[in-house]
Amino acid sequence: MKKMLGVVGFMGCAVLSGYAQQTTLTLDINKPGADVSPMLYGLMTEEINHSYDGGLYAELIRNRIFKDNKKIPDGWSLVKDNAADTANIKLMATSEEYVPYDERKHAINGSLTTCLRLTVEKASGRVGIANEGYWGIPVTPATAYKASFYLKGTERSEPFRWPWEPKPNTPPLADIPNNTPGPITVSIESKDGKTVYASGTIQLEKSMYWKKYELTLTTAGNIQPTKDARFVISTDRTGLYYFNLVSLFPPTFNNRENGNRQDLMQMLVDMKPKFLRFPGGNYLEGPLITDAFPWKTTLGMLENRPGHNGSWGYRASDGMGLLEFLEWCEDMGAEPLLGLYAGYSLQGDHVDSGPLLKTYIDDALDEIEYVTGDANTYWGAKRIADGHPAPFKLTYVEIGNEDWFDRSNSYDGRFKQFREAIEAKYPNLICISTIPATQYPSMSVKGKEAAVVDEHYYRNAWDMWENASQYDTYDRKGPKIFVGEWATREGIPTTNLNAAFGDAAWMTGMERNSDLIIMSCYAPLFVNVSKDSATGTRAWQWDSDLIGYDALNSYGSPSYYVQKLFNLYLGNKIVPATFENVPLQNKPLSKTDSAEGKKPVSAPTLFYSATRNDATGIIYLKIVNASAKKQNIKINLKCVATIEPEATMIVIKGNQPDDTNTIMNRENILPVTSTIKGIKTSFTKTIDPYSVNIIELKTGK
Repeated sequence: MKKMLGVVGFMGCAVLSGYAQQTTLTLDINKPGADVSPMLYGLMTEEINHSYDGGLYAELIRNRIFKDNKKIPDGWSLVKDNAADTANIKLMATSEEYVPYDERKHAINGSLTTCLRLTVEKASGRVGIANEGYWGIPVTPATAYKASFYLKGTERSEPFRWPWEPKPNTPPLADIPNNTPGPITVSIESKDGKTVYASGTIQLEKSMYWKKYELTLTTAGNIQPTKDARFVISTDRTGLYYFNLVSLFPPTFNNRENGNRQDLMQMLVDMKPKFLRFPGGNYLEGPLITDAFPWKTTLGMLENRPGHNGSWGYRASDGMGLLEFLEWCEDMGAEPLLGLYAGYSLQGDHVDSGPLLKTYIDDALDEIEYVTGDANTYWGAKRIADGHPAPFKLTYVEIGNEDWFDRSNSYDGRFKQFREAIEAKYPNLICISTIPATQYPSMSVKGKEAAVVDEHYYRNAWDMWENASQYDTYDRKGPKIFVGEWATREGIPTTNLNAAFGDAAWMTGMERNSDLIIMSCYAPLFVNVSKDSATGTRAWQWDSDLIGYDALNSYGSPSYYVQKLFNLYLGNKIVPATFENVPLQNKPLSKTDSAEGKKPVSAPTLFYSATRNDATGIIYLKIVNASAKKQNIKINLKCVATIEPEATMIVIKGNQPDDTNTIMNRENILPVTSTIKGIKTSFTKTIDPYSVNIIELKTGK
C-alpha cells in the first residue's frame, strides 16, 4: 500500500423507485456452478501501525537494543527515588565512527553495537532505568513474565582518549566508586513506582564482561489488569552499569519461544485463513534498496538480529523474522504466500534486469530453500538448526510489490528473470505478478503471461458498491486474480459499519467469481490505537484497519466480523442465481457537481452471493442491505428436492452507518445468530436496514 485515498460516506443516499417492485433472488441449485477457490480468503500483513513491534509480536520492551534513535534512548528513562542522588543514562553508540574509545569497546557483537550506560555517582536510595513499553506494559493477574537482559559493570580505570579528544566536564569515570557487583532488582510496577506488581532479584557478578541474566516475574492473582505500568531495573549502589538486549515476554500463543500475543493470535485463528501474505507490502521493499526486508539477519538468536529501517517511520526489531512468520502460518493452519524482494524500493531505487539482478534472485532462491528445503540443502539445514525440522508447504511466491509505481518500466524484465530462475529450480511454484494487465496494460509483463496477477483496491463504501460486480465481466481466459490488498477505507482507526457494508458487497462479488478470484486478503490487518498522552501522537500511520488493540486489550472492527463470517460460511461450489428488481440508490451530488449540472450516479442497495457445500447440501446465502430501509426479498430455490423448514441466520447490523467498535466499547457491533422458520423452496425474508446477513439453508445432498 502506498496511496492515501479519500473517503466518501454513504449518509444521505436517496433510494430510487425500485422499492415498489418485488425483489426476487432465484438460486438454481441443479445448474452446475464453478468451484469456489479453496484459497479464497487469507490474511495480508506488514509492519505498519505497530503491527509487530507493539502488536502481534509479544515482546513488551520498546527499543530493546537501543537503536531506535541515535541521539536519545527512546522508550527509556532514569529512575531516582531520591532526588538528591546523582545518576544519568547515556547511549554508547559503538557503531558510530568518531566516539571516544571507552564508548566504542562495549559492543557485544556485530548486531548488538549500541548499549545503554547507567552511571550512578551517588545512591542513597533506588536508582535505575525504566522502559515504558509500547504505550504501557500490560499487567494481568497470576501471569508469569520472562525477563532477560545483558548486563556488565566495568573496570575502574581512566579510559583511553585520543590527544584531540576533550576531557569531560564530569568527574572521571575512575573517580566513581565501583560497587556494581551485588543484587540488582527487576520489577514491573506502576508508572509512579508506588505499586509493584512483580519483582525479582539477580546477583550481578564482579566482571567487566557481558553476561546474560534471566528471571521470571510473576504477578499476584488479585491484581486488577492495567497497562499503566513500566519495567524497571534498579540498584542502590554506585558504579557503571551497561545494558543491552533487554527483553520482557508475557505468555505467548502455543507457548512459542519468541512468540506472539495470545489474544491477537486467537482472533486470527478464529478467522480460519487459508494463507498469510508476508512480509508485505511496503515493508518488503523498504524506502531504499538497503532497507528491503533482510530475511537472513532475522534468523536464529535474537542476539544476532540488528533490526532494520522500516517503511512506516519507525525501526523494526526483526523479532518477527522469517521463521516466526512461517510458524505464525503454522499456528493458524494457513499456507505461507511468500513475497520476494524483486529489486525495487519505495523511493524509486531499482535494479534493472541482467547481471546486477542476479544477486537478488539468488537471495530469493535461498529464501525459498529455507522455507521448503530438506536437510540435504544448505538453507533447509539452517531451518532445521533453527528448530523446525519439517519443511513448509509453499505454492505461491509474489515477485515484488506494487511495481506499477516503478516508472522505469523495469518490472517486465525483472519479473521474467525471477520467474525463469524460480521455475527452473522449483517448477511447481506459481509466480504472482504485481502488475495486472487489467489495471496497467502498458506496464504488465510481456511474452509468457503470468499465471496469477495481484490487484489492489482501497476505496470508499460507495465505490465498493458501484464496483461489486466488477469481476462478473472479466475474461476467463486470462490470468487468475489475487486481490492481494483491498479495503473500504471509512472509520478511524478501525473501520465502521459503513465500511463493513462496502467490504461485504465487494466480497459477494469475489465469491460469485471465485473461479477467477483465487485468493484475496484485506489490508491493513492490525493497528495499535494508542496515543501519546503528552503529545497526542498516534501509534498508527494508516486509518481504517481490521483489528485494533492497545497494550492490554484488543477488538475486532465490524469489517473483522464480516471477514471472519464470510470465510466460515463458504461452500465449495458457486450457486448460479438471478437477482431481479434490486432497488438502487443515488450518490449525493457535491455542490460542484450540482453547479455543473451533473446527473447522479446510482448503485444497488442489495448485494448477494450463494455457495453450496456438495458434501452436506448446505447453501450459504449472503445478503447485504446497505440502505436505511428494511427490504423484503423473495427467495426461490429451483431444483431442490428437500429443504429443512428451519435455517440458521447470522446478522451483523447497527443503527447508523458510522456505528463501530472501539477500544473502550469493543463489543458494540457483534454478529448475532438466530433460527428462522418457515423455510420452503420459495419464501420471503425481510432484511434489516444497515445489515450483513448470512442464511444457512439445509437442503438434501
